[in-house]
Amino acid sequence: MAGAGGGPSRRSHTKSRKGCKTCKRRHIRCDETFPQCRNCTKHQVRCDYMDSPTAPGDESPRYPPQANLLWTPEIERTIDSWRATGEFPFPELNVFPQPHWPSVSKTDLRLIYHVCSISSELQRNRTSKLTIWTDYIPRFLSCAASQPFVLHALLSFAAAHLAWVTQSPETRNLAFQHNMIAMKGLHEATPLFSKANSDSILAASLLLSWQSTEWRNWLSLVTGIRTFVASMYQWREESLFADFIADFHFTPFPTLASISTYQVTPEARDQRMRILQHVQQALQRLQPYLSENEAEKKWVEQFQGYIDQLRASNPAQSVEEQFSQLYALRKWMFWVPITLLSARKGDVFMLLVLAHFYAVALAVEPNFPDIGAAFTANLAVSPLEEIIRIIDAVSATPTFSQNTQTASAMMDFPRDTLSTFRTRVDWSRRQSQEIAAIQSDPYGLDTLSLDLGNQIAEFGYSQSLSPAFAPSPLHLSSPTMISDLSSMPPMTPRSPWLEVPPSGIEPHLFTPASSSVYASPTTSSAISSPASSMPSTAAATPYSLPSAHDDGLFNFGSPPTTFGGYPHPTGFVAPPPTVWT
Repeated sequence: MAGAGGGPSRRSHTKSRKGCKTCKRRHIRCDETFPQCRNCTKHQVRCDYMDSPTAPGDESPRYPPQANLLWTPEIERTIDSWRATGEFPFPELNVFPQPHWPSVSKTDLRLIYHVCSISSELQRNRTSKLTIWTDYIPRFLSCAASQPFVLHALLSFAAAHLAWVTQSPETRNLAFQHNMIAMKGLHEATPLFSKANSDSILAASLLLSWQSTEWRNWLSLVTGIRTFVASMYQWREESLFADFIADFHFTPFPTLASISTYQVTPEARDQRMRILQHVQQALQRLQPYLSENEAEKKWVEQFQGYIDQLRASNPAQSVEEQFSQLYALRKWMFWVPITLLSARKGDVFMLLVLAHFYAVALAVEPNFPDIGAAFTANLAVSPLEEIIRIIDAVSATPTFSQNTQTASAMMDFPRDTLSTFRTRVDWSRRQSQEIAAIQSDPYGLDTLSLDLGNQIAEFGYSQSLSPAFAPSPLHLSSPTMISDLSSMPPMTPRSPWLEVPPSGIEPHLFTPASSSVYASPTTSSAISSPASSMPSTAAATPYSLPSAHDDGLFNFGSPPTTFGGYPHPTGFVAPPPTVWT
């Protein structure tokens, strides 16, 4: 039909009336997906929908459609019972007060169930101290029982892990939503800091700092943690986080003023390459001993690829670059040990691999002087010490196996690295104590609260809360920047994300024996990691303290088992070999 003046008619179209500002500025149609539209997600930019916990025009928060939370019939029945009776399904976690959330949605209870099931299973296997966060879950729940902003911080953390497992953008958006609500709650609670709410504020700060993907946001949160810990030190014995406060109080960490770019000296470059070469050699020495441990072997190869990229990259010249280069390592430290520990209970070579990976975080810390200790190294100390304690205990028994003897002999790198790091930390703490005796910290709660508000308004979470969705961590340099690249082994294309290595082995999901439908292909699009690809033929003995009557202690060397055998299935599987981009 002709239009006015005889020309062709204009095609009708619909216009997005409530689109985000980014899409309007780019003159593209916004799909109005809350809390981050798909265009912003695709182009990896921050969506201004995140400035509000509710979608435009909505009166209450709504969840992204089709978030993949790995529902199973058994999990659904358990959560329905939880909602109906109010009885917490994990009494073995000894949470006090008992969490009771009559108004919390079924979706949120699924997220709580997810992290509780992981913590419970690892506690039953006596391996919860081999990770960074599973031992903290009961304490977080205690705080979340009375403080909604802590609950939202924990929900965000659970959704972030599920997003890493499933590679689901909808689940990632769910983490976005809870995180922004938690940030606003923390911002409001900070000026009211007191002994009564100090544990809750510290808990939320920890959870949010663990999820930071932007260096300024992380730096603001860790500065807040330092301020809270300094205030709580006088009543630390009454805190749920007494051990954390004692360890963190004199720990050196960067300040908000550490933002300038600096030049790396030739001496620092040489030291950096020596450290990375030493780490690479330690990882290479593991390879011959992992011929029967396909999962661990593939993880070591992935980690070697990450070290190769560090060696080929420019040395970090600012806090931001240090954060970027360390981010992949930190992401691995939070998520991958859960996968390995769930798939191979009681395997000494799995412990050996974990010990080396934690030791790498300590070994490379001098290469990242501004944030290395606070961002990664300090988190690795406690799990590494626990692994050393377990291997020493097993080696001291008269019935230890040949594999245990081999693993114990291969622990030189983790032991030496831990000792060296401890020496550096002790010296730094003495220096901090001397400085603290003559000057006070000018960074108070009022300033901190203002800064948190600025973080919410300006920085937010640029792409994702989950370590699965980080920017590329390394900036490769030209070959002329590094003199000894010729001595490096040929580099094959590797993922900078440290996701699950590709495996030709037939994948399977972690299937509890009590639920045949748990591994239904319709439950999730994710496939398992190499850690889950080993056949399950016998039940393994959980870790326990040695005694004179233990025969084959820890069942080291026995066939691995699937992650199950517990009446409350965990509801999580290993992440897929694909990489989210």
